[in-house]
Amino acid sequence: MYLIEPYRNGEYITDGAYALAMQVYVQQNVFLDDSIIFPYYCAPKIEIGRFQNAASEVNQDYLDENGIILVRRDTGGGAILVDDGAVNVCFLVPEDSGVYGDYKKMYEPVIQALNNLGVKNVEQSGRNDLVIGGKKVSGAAMTLSSGRVYGGFSLLLDIDPEAMVKALNPNRKKIDSKGIKSIRSRVTTLREHLAPEYKDVTTAEFKDLIIKELLQIDDVDKAKRYELTNEDWHAIDRLVEEKYKNWDWNYGKSPRYSYNRDGRLQAGTVEISLDVESGRIENCSIHGDFFGQGEIKDVEDALEGTRVERGELEETLRPLDLNHYFGKLEDRELVDLILS
Repeated sequence: MYLIEPYRNGEYITDGAYALAMQVYVQQNVFLDDSIIFPYYCAPKIEIGRFQNAASEVNQDYLDENGIILVRRDTGGGAILVDDGAVNVCFLVPEDSGVYGDYKKMYEPVIQALNNLGVKNVEQSGRNDLVIGGKKVSGAAMTLSSGRVYGGFSLLLDIDPEAMVKALNPNRKKIDSKGIKSIRSRVTTLREHLAPEYKDVTTAEFKDLIIKELLQIDDVDKAKRYELTNEDWHAIDRLVEEKYKNWDWNYGKSPRYSYNRDGRLQAGTVEISLDVESGRIENCSIHGDFFGQGEIKDVEDALEGTRVERGELEETLRPLDLNHYFGKLEDRELVDLILS
């Protein structure tokens, strides 16, 4: 089995968009004479399903404040927070390996690997999870692609329940301890179950331990590797630029939706109704008890066609004298209302 890792010119790439792009590129373009395993960890990212509405799935303010990127994958499913507290293992094996759809068979070497690292009470639960004492430590998925089984699973070394709740809470609703307690009651960490000599491992060290166990080698340097070439990396760069770091793919692919917001601002009560298509404002209607002198339709027209994204909203409103239209209002207030 070939090992592929996200090393570029000797540097380990932790960018979450690149992690996804590399998986997709290898799946579609790298065909070797043996199976492939692709373990990685990455900086925090929110990964949403292909058909999800980004605006309704995440707390964008929290993402912006904490430097968490959002990436839309090519497959369906729900939104998840992926961060450097987990090691994710992707694999490509022949379709006739008998693994496809058989999560028990897929997880057998994983359970053995964890047993060897001191995790003795881990077991498969449901169709595609691993649990310890009923609490989840891994989830898996797989599909067929060009005659191969393409799949993967996560291994939760550490978790940040507060980040999980806040990042995945839409419309910026107030977070309370109930949500955090709920996650803690359903998820646990592998770290607390590892043998004493592994309790203090870093994520990178844990990744290497898993590689050695799954490949049954005593040193990661003994792994049979496929090194991504410059040509591979250039193609991955294009995928990242054109797709996984492209606003139109990550946010613009959201389905059409409508919403209303109202608030008491300096100018008075302002109510704004928006129809959003492909992440851009298609129709805008503003009402309220403010005392403006200009035609509010000027503001509505200006906002139409604008991406529902703070920077572009601010850029659209900056040339307008909002005091003329609302009485007394700052750009920031109206943008905050739209994004609230």
